[in-house]
Amino acid sequence: MKGYIQVYTGKGKGKTTAAFGLALRAAGRGLRVFIGQFCKKRICGEHKALKKFSDYIIIKRYGTGKFITGKPSGKDIRTALRGLHETAAAIISGKYGVVILDEINTAINLCLISADDLISIMDSKPDNVELVLTGRGANKKIIARADLVTEMREIKHYYGKGVKARKGIEY
Repeated sequence: MKGYIQVYTGKGKGKTTAAFGLALRAAGRGLRVFIGQFCKKRICGEHKALKKFSDYIIIKRYGTGKFITGKPSGKDIRTALRGLHETAAAIISGKYGVVILDEINTAINLCLISADDLISIMDSKPDNVELVLTGRGANKKIIARADLVTEMREIKHYYGKGVKARKGIEY
């Protein structure tokens, strides 16, 4: 099967949800999936659910557990670079039919990793691996290299009315 590069970006909700839906679909068809989550540390509902699919889906988090504002710390950068190296190894390993780099666009926007480093990884992707990149503000070079780009656009969100993230729905 030919693998493509998909990008889910934009300010709207649903980028990670779409990628995880693809992971479940792939696992249901017997494909192994590697998910690397950048800028995230908190355990959410999806982590608990995906444990039930651990024969097919591996998930690792590459975040320090704090919200990054301003200049990232050395630890933030080291954690993201470790994630980039581990996900690059997963892509070329031959073990996975799908590799998801969740919030990788955010990691680039926060200057944790460079767009050029990600593009090198994209260029080294074997033909049979589906690569999915999520996060707001996808870099123009990454969009140009992708085969499919979906922009999630917020039209209306209850967060504007003060509704906080709800367990089981947003996390």
